[in-house]
Amino acid sequence: MKRLNARAYDCAAGCPVEATLDLIDGKWKGVILYHLLEDTVRFNELGRRLSRITQRMLTRQLRELEAAGLIHREVYPEVPPRVEYSLTKLGRSLEPILRSLWSWGNTYLDNHRTAPVSIEKPSISLQRAS
Repeated sequence: MKRLNARAYDCAAGCPVEATLDLIDGKWKGVILYHLLEDTVRFNELGRRLSRITQRMLTRQLRELEAAGLIHREVYPEVPPRVEYSLTKLGRSLEPILRSLWSWGNTYLDNHRTAPVSIEKPSISLQRAS
């Protein structure tokens, strides 16, 4: 995982955006954070909510979010083990951004949904030239 530090950025006008995107980059991190907005969620429940993610990728993304200080991992000494994830105060500070992303994405999808495109093969004439 790429670690953030002030020296890694040239701090041009887009520097804060770059730093933010570094924390939530990838296909799944933003979605994981979104699912943690409402409540604490167990590992297997996150896996069910993100049905297309592999267990390995989910574990990796959760570890990176935890290392960045955005989520808290709570392990309960039970058999079988119970692991729950929740947002930290820093992770919770992303709530307006995540909700804005959801809202923008929802509007985008509403405006760009179309009927499935049918692909017709062009008719090719195989006439011989005389």
